[in-house]
Amino acid sequence: MNAPERLLDGLSAPPGGPWTVLCVDDESNILSALRRVLRAAGYQVLLATGGEAALETMRGWPVDAVISDMRMPGMDGAALLEQVHAGWPQAVRILLTGQADMNSTVAAINRGRILRYLAKPWDEPELLATVREGVERLALEREKLRLEALTQQQNEELRTLNAELEQRVAARTAELSEANQKLQRNHLKSIKVFSNLLELRGERFAGHGRRVAETARDLARAMGLSEAETLDVFVAGLLHDIGLIGSFDRLLTKPMARYSDEETALFREHTKAGEQSLMALDDMQPVLPLIRAHHERWDGHGFPDHLAGAAIPVGAQILAVADAFDDLQQGHIVEARLSAQEARTLMRQSRGTQFSPEVLDVFLQITEPEVPKAPAPKLRVASGMLEPGMVLAADLVSTRGVLMLTKGHRLTASLIQRMREFEAREGGALQILIVPPPLA
Repeated sequence: MNAPERLLDGLSAPPGGPWTVLCVDDESNILSALRRVLRAAGYQVLLATGGEAALETMRGWPVDAVISDMRMPGMDGAALLEQVHAGWPQAVRILLTGQADMNSTVAAINRGRILRYLAKPWDEPELLATVREGVERLALEREKLRLEALTQQQNEELRTLNAELEQRVAARTAELSEANQKLQRNHLKSIKVFSNLLELRGERFAGHGRRVAETARDLARAMGLSEAETLDVFVAGLLHDIGLIGSFDRLLTKPMARYSDEETALFREHTKAGEQSLMALDDMQPVLPLIRAHHERWDGHGFPDHLAGAAIPVGAQILAVADAFDDLQQGHIVEARLSAQEARTLMRQSRGTQFSPEVLDVFLQITEPEVPKAPAPKLRVASGMLEPGMVLAADLVSTRGVLMLTKGHRLTASLIQRMREFEAREGGALQILIVPPPLA
């Protein structure tokens, strides 16, 4: 037989069918009988008269099951099914054998890993049940492999989607973080501009809010406050005296030691006025208690609520120390301006009365000079010589004493242009000090 005989019966196919069954026997009547039984059950049937012909057929046609006789000339059924197992391990293997072939049958079972063996003459229902059992197992195995491949494909797709999602989330998070940082920077810039309004009332307050805010921020960090709490302390430092904007000039032009009783009463209202002026702003809510309480004393003799000890918010305790330190040096409290060392010495005497012992101790620890340092070099330049990227070596103050830019500010092209325009309007040159560029 040069080509396999392929027979389709047109009847209903078995489960998963039509399945292809290769029947191998050297007797044509046996092949005809097998073909009749299997075709009637809906199987596609291929025939081969020997082992070599069967292997040649399997190389050219997809075969789902092989039914082979045991005794055949040349290659017997055991050898054939062994080769089928080696080359097509998923194909169902069934052996037909006579009673006298039991030893060979056992060898075929062991070597060819056959599904079952059937004795000749076979029982048709048993034959069909065996073939059906084999192809159902094959169907389950193929479905298992299909599902495993599908699962692997879906897992790969899921990993790809997860990676893409993570990249998108990371990119979106970075965008939101950048936007939030920009919003915070703009928010702080607005607060700094707002805090500078008080400086327009008099030279005594020039830079006071910024210095208090920076000292309070350093103190809050040294005490281990969170970043959010530290930011609240910094903002409160910038705005702690905002309630003085509407005060009489006489309160802003002389030290507190020279206030009359009426003036002292008016001055004590500024903490509440500052709180009330910012009350409508949602972002300011954590800052308001600090502004209101920054003149409270540890012993309870402060204002406006006579809070004492731990009842005073920690941020307000910090502001009280930072504010007093700058006031003593600027002559806000007494007529004489004290040095930083003199101010610290005087503040030590109020430990546990005016100031929190813990806060004052940390303040003294971080502000006491360790080793005298040489002053940082500064280079005075005209606005026409400024270039983007230059860094201010000192605060930039207008001719009227208003703080315009703080030390350490990095100049941009647009900012330099605004400085030049300001000079042209005011008719005077700004005193600009920059950090000298490093030597080549």
